[in-house]
Amino acid sequence: MTIQTGLPYRTGPGKLSPPASAPGSGSAPTGSGAADHGMDAGPRPPSAGKAGLFAWVPLCLSAGIVIWFGCPMPEPAILWPLLSLPMLTGVLLSLGAKFWAESGGTAGILADRLRLGGMAIALIAAGTGIAAFRSAMVAAPVLEWRYYGPIEGRLVAIDRSARDRIRLTLDQLRLRDLPQQLTPHRVRLSLIGVDDRDLPALGQRVMMTGHLGPPPGPAAPGSFDFRQHAWFARLGAVGYTRNPVLTMAPPEGGIWRIQRARLDLAAAIRAGIGGQEGAVAAALMTGDRSGIHESTNAVMRASNLYHIISISGLHMSMLAGFVYATLRIATAALQATGLLAALPAHKLAAFCALLASAGYLWLSGGGVATERAFVMVAVMLGAILADRRAISLRTVALAATIILIFSPESLASPGFQMSFAATVALILSYGPWSRLAPHVPALLRPVAMLLISSLVAGLATSPIAAAHFNRMAQYGLLANLLAVPVMGTFVMPAGVVAALLAPLGLADPALWVMGLGTAWMLKVAAFVAGLGGAVTAIAQPQATVIPLMGFGATLCVLCWRPQLLTGRTPALLAGFISGGAMLAAGAMLWLTVQRPLLLIAPQGEAVGLMTGRGRAISKPSGGAFVVKSWLLEDGDTARQADAAQRPAWTGDKRDRHARLPAGWQVWHLTGKGSGERAARKCGPRTILVSTEAIKDLPRTAPCLTLDPKRLRDTGAVAIDFRDSMPVPSTVDQPLEMSP
Repeated sequence: MTIQTGLPYRTGPGKLSPPASAPGSGSAPTGSGAADHGMDAGPRPPSAGKAGLFAWVPLCLSAGIVIWFGCPMPEPAILWPLLSLPMLTGVLLSLGAKFWAESGGTAGILADRLRLGGMAIALIAAGTGIAAFRSAMVAAPVLEWRYYGPIEGRLVAIDRSARDRIRLTLDQLRLRDLPQQLTPHRVRLSLIGVDDRDLPALGQRVMMTGHLGPPPGPAAPGSFDFRQHAWFARLGAVGYTRNPVLTMAPPEGGIWRIQRARLDLAAAIRAGIGGQEGAVAAALMTGDRSGIHESTNAVMRASNLYHIISISGLHMSMLAGFVYATLRIATAALQATGLLAALPAHKLAAFCALLASAGYLWLSGGGVATERAFVMVAVMLGAILADRRAISLRTVALAATIILIFSPESLASPGFQMSFAATVALILSYGPWSRLAPHVPALLRPVAMLLISSLVAGLATSPIAAAHFNRMAQYGLLANLLAVPVMGTFVMPAGVVAALLAPLGLADPALWVMGLGTAWMLKVAAFVAGLGGAVTAIAQPQATVIPLMGFGATLCVLCWRPQLLTGRTPALLAGFISGGAMLAAGAMLWLTVQRPLLLIAPQGEAVGLMTGRGRAISKPSGGAFVVKSWLLEDGDTARQADAAQRPAWTGDKRDRHARLPAGWQVWHLTGKGSGERAARKCGPRTILVSTEAIKDLPRTAPCLTLDPKRLRDTGAVAIDFRDSMPVPSTVDQPLEMSP
């Protein structure tokens, strides 16, 4: 198998973007005092102007990563020399300009700007190189055909799919008649109709007979591409089995013994609390979400509380904050009695909180979101140990830089974008809040702080969530105000206490408290999700919207200064105006988005035609996942069966027909013999979609044909009309039109 440096599946920019409010700061420091190095004394709130040049590093790296994901890349033999040229040029430019700047005056100012430009060029090229290197490091075979037969491998993960099916992830695979160099590194199988109450243990070799196929492509051009996620997860095939899972050998020891202990702990929590309350508690403490039903996930999404289930920055910061505050209070009490007077209490508390966070990272299974959250918390606790400000734009920028270097693909994930957007927004809101807080009564201050922080974080993350998930929870602020305090006050502290008391067999009271907290959260989620208009569907924006809005918001944050309008900082003013223009352009593109007129599923199993009443689907069933994605991206909450009742399609259930603009027509033919029936309907201004191969048609046939063979090359197809002619766009290879 030839390993390509670039991602083998390319769909254009897709949903790739920089963080919506990437950590950043303003211009280069001009002095050499403490303020220029982040050692500001006193309680001044963090600001963009105090973060220094380093805050621009993740922005430049993000730009390079977006370039790699969004643009076709040459072969490695050409790519690396191409990247080394701008990197070397940028470094030499920066070093040369540094000496020029020593002359001072106007020349010194120009040289300083040249130096900054050289650094930016080098960092952008470095970001592209980091993404290319990461892709090459995770490169692994991808199954390119459908496979049915024996599947043998080591069980490395257990989770639950959106259809409430248990899924097993296997590595160290053996597939019948498939050489090792073509065998995927990992596969994931759903269990259908198989008893999942007695699953094999992690680290155990298992065997079953099942179906495998390549990771599925996007539902439509510009939709989420699961193949990209699978590539970086080294997941070379997905499938299902209807047969029992057989164990072949005892479970392996070592790290797998620890992982089994984690799942045993999750099972104990579920058993100790019971119901979905116990399943949610187990997910919060161990990251094992296999016990959470899809109905629970649905109400959590509708109420904007789904982030509580996934261990991320909220959980990690709550746990670290609880441990830090508890130890600070305990140490202060001891010091008040004269004990440990010389001990640096804040550093001891920070060190213990760091250890607790590391333990939580292990306990949670170390998912990508949890690793990202640990990096952010570790950087902030490390700042305390180093006598630096714990919460500042510089510490957030450092966390973002670390994550982008080791996991550049995270940039495309909504979790990365939302977590950094919320963090930066909260940091920037600290200054106004610190001025407002003294005027708020002491008893109302915690409530006001919670309300403001929830509002700020919600405003920062809502556009990102709407763009990625095509929905907006209208009452998410209410749900978070009711649920998050309970989580921080009862659930997470009780979880810590339960973990400490579990070895003594005394965890039941703490688990009872934890169960009360998770039961309250589920009640809040069900109440909010049941309110009228709780969820509003949002049409998917164009691929350029998230990058435009992300970079625009970042530039505004980086370039803002109170003295911006005085004219003393023209470069920053230009950057701020450019950022505002990018935000406005992104918003206008989103507001004026036009969804494709005609969508064809990747295997021809469904066709959707946009009408005045929404997208009309050719079939009431079939291609359920693809059709659901289409409707969500249209901003449509209808079910497939309801969308199929919209007036547009006529004819037999196997031979569906609809009329298109400019005298064109489309036929969707399914079932046995659909290829032959399609060939008979070929004519001018006709689009034929068939689930069987369409044969015996010359290349110069007047119709446009889309059968399984052709769709394997193109992927899903979208068709609009311009000047009375169809204009197709595809996921993979372009669609060749007949002359």
